[in-house]
Amino acid sequence: MNAIDLTPLYRNSVGFDRLAQLLDSALRADSSASNYPPYNIESLGENRYAISLAVAGFTEQELDIKVERGTLTVRGKKADEKEHKFLYQGIANRSFERSFSLADHVEVVDAQLVNGLLTIALVKELPEAMKPRTIAINHTGKAALEHKAEAAPSKAA
Repeated sequence: MNAIDLTPLYRNSVGFDRLAQLLDSALRADSSASNYPPYNIESLGENRYAISLAVAGFTEQELDIKVERGTLTVRGKKADEKEHKFLYQGIANRSFERSFSLADHVEVVDAQLVNGLLTIALVKELPEAMKPRTIAINHTGKAALEHKAEAAPSKAA
């Protein structure tokens, strides 16, 4: 296991806790972790993404999608069915949980289950305050900021 000391990051920055958390969890990820179900992450445009999971054999009622604190979690729980006596079982038909870390301002907008593929649509929506804006230059010759002295209130006798 590789070890990276993130102390300088904590010592010299404020507000990068999530980045450090992502790096730490990526480094701790077990290489023997399950790859079930297989999935794709696709960029559909500048601010649009899709995650597709191969969930053949699962119904909509057996799937659960949640977003909590910047983490998208997809769970599949197979309903208990009668026990089968397989001669060979090559189709993985077991419960699963798959998590994805979402960047700030990435929102889940839709989910569809079609032909055994669960596709989750995501959009990155920047708030208006964070979008670039153009500032007009004042050509009137007047100062942009003026300090006006307030007149002292007169006392009525």
